[in-house]
Amino acid sequence: MGKFKKIETKIPGVYIIEPTVFGDNRGYFMETYSKSDFEELGLDYTFVQDNQSKSKKGVLRGLHFQKENTQAKLVRCIKGEVFDVAVDLRPNSETYGKWEGVILSEENKKMFMIPRGFAHGFLVLSDEAEFTYKCDDVYNHSAEGGLKYDDPDVNIIWPMGNLRIEDLITSEKDSKWPSLKELKDTDLFKNL
Repeated sequence: MGKFKKIETKIPGVYIIEPTVFGDNRGYFMETYSKSDFEELGLDYTFVQDNQSKSKKGVLRGLHFQKENTQAKLVRCIKGEVFDVAVDLRPNSETYGKWEGVILSEENKKMFMIPRGFAHGFLVLSDEAEFTYKCDDVYNHSAEGGLKYDDPDVNIIWPMGNLRIEDLITSEKDSKWPSLKELKDTDLFKNL
Protein backbone atom coordinates (compact mmCIF):
# COMPACT_ATOMS: atom_id res chain seq x y z
CA MET A 1 0.00 0.00 0.00
CA GLY A 2 1.35 3.44 -0.94
CA LYS A 3 1.70 6.08 1.73
CA PHE A 4 -0.16 8.67 -0.35
CA LYS A 5 -3.44 8.77 -2.25
CA LYS A 6 -3.66 11.07 -5.29
CA ILE A 7 -7.14 12.48 -5.93
CA GLU A 8 -7.82 14.08 -9.30
CA THR A 9 -9.60 17.42 -9.56
CA LYS A 10 -11.46 19.03 -12.45
CA ILE A 11 -8.16 20.62 -13.59
CA PRO A 12 -5.58 18.19 -15.03
CA GLY A 13 -2.32 18.28 -13.08
CA VAL A 14 -3.88 19.66 -9.89
CA TYR A 15 -4.27 17.00 -7.21
CA ILE A 16 -5.41 16.59 -3.64
CA ILE A 17 -2.97 14.36 -1.78
CA GLU A 18 -4.06 12.34 1.23
CA PRO A 19 -1.25 10.91 3.38
CA THR A 20 -1.55 7.68 5.32
CA VAL A 21 -1.83 8.56 9.01
CA PHE A 22 -0.77 6.06 11.67
CA GLY A 23 -2.40 6.82 15.01
CA ASP A 24 -2.53 5.29 18.45
CA ASN A 25 -2.93 6.41 22.07
CA ARG A 26 0.26 8.52 21.78
CA GLY A 27 -0.94 10.58 18.84
CA TYR A 28 -0.12 10.07 15.16
CA PHE A 29 2.70 9.76 12.65
CA MET A 30 2.68 10.42 8.91
CA GLU A 31 5.08 11.11 6.10
CA THR A 32 4.35 14.41 4.41
CA TYR A 33 6.57 13.83 1.39
CA SER A 34 8.60 11.02 -0.14
CA LYS A 35 10.22 11.57 -3.54
CA SER A 36 9.96 7.89 -4.51
CA ASP A 37 6.31 7.57 -3.42
CA PHE A 38 5.38 10.76 -5.28
CA GLU A 39 7.17 9.53 -8.40
CA GLU A 40 5.11 6.31 -8.20
CA LEU A 41 2.02 8.56 -8.33
CA GLY A 42 3.40 10.32 -11.41
CA LEU A 43 4.40 13.44 -9.46
CA ASP A 44 8.05 13.90 -10.40
CA TYR A 45 9.10 17.12 -8.67
CA THR A 46 12.41 18.17 -7.16
CA PHE A 47 11.61 20.59 -4.37
CA VAL A 48 14.26 23.17 -3.54
CA GLN A 49 12.59 25.51 -1.04
CA ASP A 50 10.18 25.19 1.90
CA ASN A 51 8.09 28.14 3.14
CA GLN A 52 5.82 28.65 6.15
CA SER A 53 3.39 31.39 7.17
CA LYS A 54 1.13 32.15 10.10
CA SER A 55 -2.07 34.15 9.65
CA LYS A 56 -5.21 35.04 11.57
CA LYS A 57 -8.85 34.53 10.62
CA GLY A 58 -9.95 36.49 7.57
CA VAL A 59 -6.48 36.82 6.08
CA LEU A 60 -6.54 36.23 2.33
CA ARG A 61 -3.10 35.71 0.81
CA GLY A 62 -2.84 35.75 -2.95
CA LEU A 63 -3.43 35.06 -5.66
CA HIS A 64 0.32 34.80 -6.38
CA PHE A 65 2.51 33.44 -9.17
CA GLN A 66 5.94 34.04 -10.68
CA LYS A 67 6.40 35.01 -14.32
CA GLU A 68 9.92 33.55 -14.30
CA ASN A 69 11.19 30.83 -11.99
CA THR A 70 7.63 29.49 -12.07
CA GLN A 71 6.95 27.17 -9.16
CA ALA A 72 5.07 23.96 -8.60
CA LYS A 73 3.90 23.85 -4.98
CA LEU A 74 2.92 21.14 -2.53
CA VAL A 75 0.90 22.98 0.12
CA ARG A 76 -0.66 22.03 3.45
CA CYS A 77 -2.08 23.55 6.62
CA ILE A 78 -0.38 22.32 9.78
CA LYS A 79 -2.46 24.34 12.28
CA GLY A 80 -6.02 25.56 11.84
CA GLU A 81 -7.93 25.58 8.57
CA VAL A 82 -7.68 27.36 5.22
CA PHE A 83 -9.47 27.33 1.90
CA ASP A 84 -6.73 26.92 -0.68
CA VAL A 85 -7.15 27.88 -4.34
CA ALA A 86 -5.26 27.34 -7.59
CA VAL A 87 -6.19 29.24 -10.79
CA ASP A 88 -4.98 27.92 -14.14
CA LEU A 89 -3.00 30.60 -16.00
CA ARG A 90 -1.28 28.31 -18.52
CA PRO A 91 -1.76 30.11 -21.85
CA ASN A 92 -2.70 27.07 -23.96
CA SER A 93 -4.61 25.13 -21.31
CA GLU A 94 -8.20 23.99 -21.91
CA THR A 95 -8.89 25.02 -18.29
CA TYR A 96 -7.30 28.49 -18.56
CA GLY A 97 -8.96 30.83 -16.03
CA LYS A 98 -10.63 27.96 -14.14
CA TRP A 99 -10.01 27.42 -10.44
CA GLU A 100 -9.90 24.53 -8.00
CA GLY A 101 -10.25 24.88 -4.24
CA VAL A 102 -9.93 22.61 -1.23
CA ILE A 103 -10.14 22.96 2.52
CA LEU A 104 -6.81 22.08 4.09
CA SER A 105 -6.60 21.65 7.85
CA GLU A 106 -4.61 20.16 10.66
CA GLU A 107 -7.54 17.75 11.09
CA ASN A 108 -7.90 16.42 7.54
CA LYS A 109 -4.12 16.56 6.83
CA LYS A 110 -4.78 16.88 3.09
CA MET A 111 -2.23 18.46 0.77
CA PHE A 112 -2.72 20.26 -2.53
CA MET A 113 -0.33 19.68 -5.45
CA ILE A 114 -0.27 22.70 -7.74
CA PRO A 115 1.83 22.53 -10.95
CA ARG A 116 3.67 25.42 -12.58
CA GLY A 117 1.56 28.02 -14.35
CA PHE A 118 -1.04 28.61 -11.63
CA ALA A 119 -1.93 31.52 -9.39
CA HIS A 120 -2.22 30.38 -5.78
CA GLY A 121 -3.80 31.79 -2.66
CA PHE A 122 -5.70 30.91 0.49
CA LEU A 123 -8.25 32.28 2.96
CA VAL A 124 -7.85 31.55 6.68
CA LEU A 125 -11.07 30.07 8.10
CA SER A 126 -9.94 29.30 11.68
CA ASP A 127 -8.88 31.79 14.37
CA GLU A 128 -5.29 31.18 13.34
CA ALA A 129 -3.55 29.05 10.73
CA GLU A 130 -0.03 27.92 9.98
CA PHE A 131 0.58 27.06 6.35
CA THR A 132 3.59 25.38 4.79
CA TYR A 133 4.60 24.56 1.24
CA LYS A 134 7.35 23.08 -0.85
CA CYS A 135 8.42 24.77 -4.11
CA ASP A 136 10.32 23.29 -7.04
CA ASP A 137 12.08 26.58 -7.87
CA VAL A 138 13.39 29.49 -5.82
CA TYR A 139 11.42 32.64 -5.14
CA ASN A 140 12.29 35.47 -7.53
CA HIS A 141 11.03 38.80 -6.17
CA SER A 142 11.51 40.61 -9.49
CA ALA A 143 9.28 38.07 -11.27
CA GLU A 144 6.35 38.02 -8.86
CA GLY A 145 2.86 38.53 -10.17
CA GLY A 146 -0.69 38.21 -9.01
CA LEU A 147 -4.35 37.95 -9.92
CA LYS A 148 -7.29 39.70 -8.24
CA TYR A 149 -8.78 37.34 -5.64
CA ASP A 150 -12.26 38.70 -6.40
CA ASP A 151 -12.07 38.77 -10.20
CA PRO A 152 -15.67 38.18 -11.41
CA ASP A 153 -14.43 36.39 -14.54
CA VAL A 154 -12.67 33.76 -12.41
CA ASN A 155 -15.52 33.78 -9.86
CA ILE A 156 -13.86 31.98 -6.95
CA ILE A 157 -16.47 30.97 -4.38
CA TRP A 158 -14.62 31.78 -1.15
CA PRO A 159 -16.31 30.08 1.86
CA MET A 160 -16.82 33.25 3.88
CA GLY A 161 -18.92 31.78 6.68
CA ASN A 162 -19.64 34.71 9.00
CA LEU A 163 -16.94 36.87 7.38
CA ARG A 164 -17.99 39.85 5.29
CA ILE A 165 -15.97 41.07 2.32
CA GLU A 166 -14.97 44.13 4.36
CA ASP A 167 -13.61 41.79 7.07
CA LEU A 168 -11.01 40.30 4.72
CA ILE A 169 -7.41 41.18 5.53
CA THR A 170 -5.13 41.45 2.51
CA SER A 171 -1.81 43.10 1.86
CA GLU A 172 -1.82 46.36 -0.09
CA LYS A 173 -0.04 44.53 -2.91
CA ASP A 174 -2.67 41.75 -3.02
CA SER A 175 -5.49 44.29 -3.20
CA LYS A 176 -4.05 45.78 -6.42
CA TRP A 177 -3.36 42.75 -8.63
CA PRO A 178 -4.82 42.86 -12.17
CA SER A 179 -7.81 40.91 -13.46
CA LEU A 180 -7.61 37.86 -15.71
CA LYS A 181 -8.62 40.01 -18.70
CA GLU A 182 -5.74 42.39 -17.96
CA LEU A 183 -3.29 39.48 -17.62
CA LYS A 184 -4.46 37.81 -20.83
CA ASP A 185 -2.99 40.62 -22.92
CA THR A 186 0.51 40.16 -21.45
CA ASP A 187 3.32 37.71 -22.14
CA LEU A 188 2.54 36.06 -18.82
CA PHE A 189 4.92 33.15 -18.49
CA LYS A 190 8.24 33.10 -20.31
CA ASN A 191 9.03 29.49 -19.39
CA LEU A 192 5.78 27.62 -20.09
